[in-house]
Amino acid sequence: MPHMPARVTKGASPGRSRKSRFMQAPSWHADTAAAPPDSITTRHIIPWRWQRHVIGIATETIGEGHPVLMLPAFSTISTMDEMRPLARRLAADGYACTLIDWPGFGASSRARLHYSPAFYHACLAFLADRLLPVDGECSILAAGHAAGYALACAADRPWVKRLVLLAPTWQGPLKVMGMRPAFRAAIRTLIRAPGIGQILYHLNTHHRVIGAMMRRHVYDETITNARISAKQAVARQPGARYASASFVTGGLDPVATRDAFRAMLDRFGGRALILCGDATPPRSRSDMQAVEPTPSRMVLWSKGALAMHEEHAATLSPHIVAFLG
Repeated sequence: MPHMPARVTKGASPGRSRKSRFMQAPSWHADTAAAPPDSITTRHIIPWRWQRHVIGIATETIGEGHPVLMLPAFSTISTMDEMRPLARRLAADGYACTLIDWPGFGASSRARLHYSPAFYHACLAFLADRLLPVDGECSILAAGHAAGYALACAADRPWVKRLVLLAPTWQGPLKVMGMRPAFRAAIRTLIRAPGIGQILYHLNTHHRVIGAMMRRHVYDETITNARISAKQAVARQPGARYASASFVTGGLDPVATRDAFRAMLDRFGGRALILCGDATPPRSRSDMQAVEPTPSRMVLWSKGALAMHEEHAATLSPHIVAFLG
């Protein structure tokens, strides 16, 4: 069994870690470059019919072995790329990791649709039934808001025996800020509108805005201008504003309350590993601290923030491999 880093603690958050005054290369930089030499990578665009639309869903499978479906967070700057550092490490330990881009994000179709929880629940049900075998044990790794969707999907699929929830969240950014539902809905409508919506979205995905958001909420180590520019390019892809507007305004929240999220956890009949970052923003950290460990549910706190799986894959992967094994 892999050695468990001593820094990770079970249960309550140890609080925000002290930063060094010296500039250090962030750990995600090394992780992104690392890849097992024997890994096999395949890429596909899977067509999914939703009502009258045919939507292309981008997928990538790394490695061979036990199947693991890996779901990135719902975020203006999120794509399957954030899961790749973990996937490469898991592939080296005998797992076939299938990564996806959610419709509306990344390399998947970004049509002008009304993105909603019902849409993404149906999408994940389609993907799980297509990509995960029903004749053996399989697992799902889900980051951020994807955690709630993974819980709902796994509750109806007993062959999904294990869930790994990475910095799980259930409230969109504007809801976390306390903005009223009517205002959030108005902002969502405005961003979707031609002309003015494009201008507002362009302003809110300015390099400085993206960088500030990444530093305050997403990463806990030094990030470069090149990294910010890469994330800005993700946010500014054609059609990216529609799903992003839904997420930011709380339109993709999988549940409405903290108790509802905990009820979803209790409903899942398998084993769950919940990994949380000690640099997580206060409101989200409070939600994570409310999740208590049980005989079938392990809660571990480690370094990192909302993108801990991207930034600290080397630290987290031994725990995930031990849990999945």
